[in-house]
Amino acid sequence: MKPLEECRLYAFVDTAYLAGRDPVMVAEQLCEGGADLVQLRAKDLSAGQIEALAERILPVTRAAGVGLVINDHPEVALRVGAELCHLGQEDFFDAGHRHVSELRPPGSSLRVGLSTHAPEQALRAVAAGADYVAVGPVYPTGTKPGARPVTLAYVRWAAEHLQVPWFAIGGITLENVEEVLAAGARRICVVSAILRAPDVAEACRRFRWHLDRAGRVP
Repeated sequence: MKPLEECRLYAFVDTAYLAGRDPVMVAEQLCEGGADLVQLRAKDLSAGQIEALAERILPVTRAAGVGLVINDHPEVALRVGAELCHLGQEDFFDAGHRHVSELRPPGSSLRVGLSTHAPEQALRAVAAGADYVAVGPVYPTGTKPGARPVTLAYVRWAAEHLQVPWFAIGGITLENVEEVLAAGARRICVVSAILRAPDVAEACRRFRWHLDRAGRVP
């Protein structure tokens, strides 16, 4: 995969949005459309089922030079050889972790991303060694129905203060992506606006067009 700093479009194989489609096929479409990272998010599956699915998806992402992110399960990421894992605040800090190095065995190159919903959480994540942080949810989103939107104000704060790679996430669509980019984001995570599109690969390409138009990653 390309260096994390150069990754801009972060897409998802989210089992809640597949509507009966083969997750491997969806992963292929995301890679074809230009996703830099693909997260496997499967809240409805056991760790064993996620591991089996990750083993099917990993050859697809590897062949495309795309990083595979395992949500919630660093142990699964380590076993299958995924490049990254992603954890929420409750899965990391509330679980007693203080630094991402605790999740990496000696010699492991696993990278860890953390969700953040406020500046103080972002600063804490950076201090904990997060390789990247997610900033959101920017807008209301069905992916996190109970989460309060952080609005573009947090995106602007991140653009001014964060030195690690960060991705705006939450309710980003082709209709509002320009607002997010104008606020300073140069990396975005997109779930439903891609997975619910009639053509997944084309939806990725359209988001990439906006990202490329916005200019280089700072």
